[in-house]
Amino acid sequence: MVVLVTGGARSGKSTFAERYASRLGSGGIYIATAQVYEEEMRTRVRRHLERRERSDFDWETVEEPYHLCDALNASDHPIILVDCLTLWLSNWLLFYEKEADPESRVLLKVEELIRTLSERPGTILLVTNEVGDGIVPEYKLGRQFRDLAGVMNQRIARISEQVILVTAGIPIELKSREFKLDDGNG
Repeated sequence: MVVLVTGGARSGKSTFAERYASRLGSGGIYIATAQVYEEEMRTRVRRHLERRERSDFDWETVEEPYHLCDALNASDHPIILVDCLTLWLSNWLLFYEKEADPESRVLLKVEELIRTLSERPGTILLVTNEVGDGIVPEYKLGRQFRDLAGVMNQRIARISEQVILVTAGIPIELKSREFKLDDGNG
């Protein structure tokens, strides 16, 4: 089962996803996609790690900023939490930034991830960010990231059994509430 957990910055997505995982079993794999380049990010990563260490859930942390599909395939654990997809996407966009057509290269990574998610057994919780609700980024790279994140989130939501929006720490399941337009064939 694929569960997409989305929301804005500091909305409670990660905390919710960790609590959700703890309802499914006694332990799991936590795949962290962040790359730590400065003290502020180091502090955030440390807070996340300390929160997991205080929980009753037995987390095994795997740090993988790029090769997410390999990390998913390397584990046979039935509960995996990936935090976060937008950092993973950002890693790849920056990797390909100077090459021709970076958007297409990143979308190939997204499609590879979708194939992996579709084939993998167990429960995979994916934390991502809603980045398109704010102002239009001033710079091209920011607009590319915003657009790619939106496309990625839509495509992964399509294959997810549940899509949960977390706002102000309140999770709301969206997929079951999806409005279906009548396509005229019914």
